[in-house]
Amino acid sequence: VQLQASGGGLVQAGGSLRLSCAASGRTFSTYTMGWFRQAPGKEREFVAGISFTGARTIYSDSVKGRFTISRDNAKNTVYLQMNSLKPEDTAVYYCAADRTMAVVSTTSWDYDYWGQGTLVTVSS
Repeated sequence: VQLQASGGGLVQAGGSLRLSCAASGRTFSTYTMGWFRQAPGKEREFVAGISFTGARTIYSDSVKGRFTISRDNAKNTVYLQMNSLKPEDTAVYYCAADRTMAVVSTTSWDYDYWGQGTLVTVSS
C-alpha cells in the first residue's frame, strides 16, 4: 500500500490545520492507522492512532484535547485535525499503516507502511 500525506503548512500559534493521508489499495479498511511526527533534532514520536473500524482512537498526552484523528474507509483516507496549535507542534508529520488488525500501537516499529511526510510549521 502507498500512503500520501498532505495538508501541512505554516500557521500561527492558536490556529488549525487538517492533515490528510490517502492510501492506495483495497485493504485500507483493515489497517490500523497512525500519525507520527518528527521535529528537527528529535526522535519520531507517536501522535495519534485509530483502529481499522474507527471505533478506537488514542492520542499522545501532548496533543490530547487538541488533535482529532478520524478516517473515511470509503475514501481510503485518514485525517488529523489539529487545533490550538503550538510552536512545539512544529514537525514533519507522517501517516502510517499497521496491517495486523491488532490493538492500536503507539510504537513506530509496529507500522508496516509509511507516507512521505508533510511539514507543519507553527509560528509564535
